[in-house]
Amino acid sequence: MKEGCNDKHCSVHAGFKTHGRALVGKVTKLNSMKTAQIEIPRVSYLKKYERYEKKRTRLHVHYSPCIKIEVGDMVKVMECRPISKTKNFIVIGVVKK
Repeated sequence: MKEGCNDKHCSVHAGFKTHGRALVGKVTKLNSMKTAQIEIPRVSYLKKYERYEKKRTRLHVHYSPCIKIEVGDMVKVMECRPISKTKNFIVIGVVKK
């Protein structure tokens, strides 16, 4: 990668540090301020009914312009320090287009 980006929160070019959880989710929304919303499906067990229920977690994540993502892509995100009030994760890469 010869070209760089000017994003100070880029994990590839700016060396922004990540730690903690690494998750994979589907992009559901893209905002203009380098923010994306991803959805992570999960299953929880209900002991009373002896069945499973589907749940989903929605996260606001920061993405750099050098990582090209679109709505519907599966992306890998990692936890980082708080970037804003609601953003604590950054996009590391695209798993599947």
